[in-house]
Amino acid sequence: MQRKASLRILAVSLSVLITAYVFFAAAVYFEQDEIIFQGSTLPADHQFNFDVPFEERTVSVDGAELSGIRFTQEDPLGLIFFLHGNGGNIESWSSGADFYQRVNYDMFMFDYRGYGKSTGSVSSQAQLHDDVQKAWDSVAPLYDGKPIVIYGRSLGAALAAELATHVEAEKVILVSPFTSMEAIVKTQYPLLPLSLVRYPLKTSEIIGNIQSPVILVHGDRDRLIPLAHSESLLKLTNAQSKLLVIAGAGHNDIHQYRSYREGLTAELPGLKGYTQVGTSFQE
Repeated sequence: MQRKASLRILAVSLSVLITAYVFFAAAVYFEQDEIIFQGSTLPADHQFNFDVPFEERTVSVDGAELSGIRFTQEDPLGLIFFLHGNGGNIESWSSGADFYQRVNYDMFMFDYRGYGKSTGSVSSQAQLHDDVQKAWDSVAPLYDGKPIVIYGRSLGAALAAELATHVEAEKVILVSPFTSMEAIVKTQYPLLPLSLVRYPLKTSEIIGNIQSPVILVHGDRDRLIPLAHSESLLKLTNAQSKLLVIAGAGHNDIHQYRSYREGLTAELPGLKGYTQVGTSFQE
């Protein structure tokens, strides 16, 4: 009797665990958009206010309007096409615009669907890549004959890598990139099947197709996306590429380090020997 009771308890426990696992897996699959895309919204009539010259731009995409900002100056050396991370919006990510002003580069940044003043919501990886391409097409022709640098940070690094396989850019700067979203999931949720990942974002599979020099920038104390991701990606890039390791930097504070600012300055086309970087660069 005691053995039967023990077996019954074990069966019930296993049933509870399996049920919990199924519910958790389903939640991860169906709520993936909310888990990955944690943007902050802004009212449609929100008025941007920055300390440097700018213009608002709207990018029309299938079923939505994307909100963008182009920070401008009189005679820029070129353009930084900036793809931000998975949180916030262009208002919170644009506080570094003064850095690009000081190094004489325009910067364009837009919000993904559901972020800031952008309408709609992200529903697939293909849609996301298509939106990035349309945003590029809306601004790149304005800089004909001048260098354009594609910059992506964290989630934006995966989008930047994909874009760079389809367009010509002077350089591609990937800050705190991951090899793939699947690799992140495998680390954080080792028991979940990778087939549940609807946004695989496999940067490791496409980075070798980028013809432009790729500059990887990573903090050696990044706990969210460890440095090993950039080290692995570097092995897959072309011979012109390099990895800049920012000593002491984590995932969210890498932009606060002087070595980060100096590293970016050294890599922007036309800025060799430029030293007046400033000290208040933030993103």
